Amino acid sequence: MFKKYLSILLCSVAICSLTACSTSDDSSAMVEDGSSDAALGLDADGALTVGDPNARDGFNGPAELQGNNTVYFAYNSENIQDQYLGVMQAHAQYLKKNPDARVIIEGHTDERGTPEYNIALGERRARSVARYMQNLGVDVNQLSIVSYGEEKPAVDGHNEGAWSKNRRAVLNY
Repeated sequence: MFKKYLSILLCSVAICSLTACSTSDDSSAMVEDGSSDAALGLDADGALTVGDPNARDGFNGPAELQGNNTVYFAYNSENIQDQYLGVMQAHAQYLKKNPDARVIIEGHTDERGTPEYNIALGERRARSVARYMQNLGVDVNQLSIVSYGEEKPAVDGHNEGAWSKNRRAVLNY
């Protein structure tokens, strides 16, 4: 009798496990940060995206901000260094004056760490910049983030000089 109940219980657990692991065609989920229209998913390069996955790469913002659109980070950190506060303040000022403008904040890492860890770290870096800009008064609907992890290095190389240029968040319009 006990074996019969144990067998039924094990079958039930197996069925529940298979149901929980089933896949669907929808690769996006809603983000739990209060923004109801921000989709979380993967782009064609396999990077984590929050916002419009069809948005263009590249800078398309005001010319005066083009050369000033990168925030660099210390190793294994998402903390914004004081020297980059002006970069974000300039972009925040532009976005507040132009409510129709949208910015994509790309999070990047160096090559050290696993791909999964680097995607998460890139996302934390992009979120850190987005959060700071929100604190400066930028509307959350103007901000999207994407993490490329180590997949799009700014500089090729296997040394601190290259790594320091790859640990970054880039603001693109």
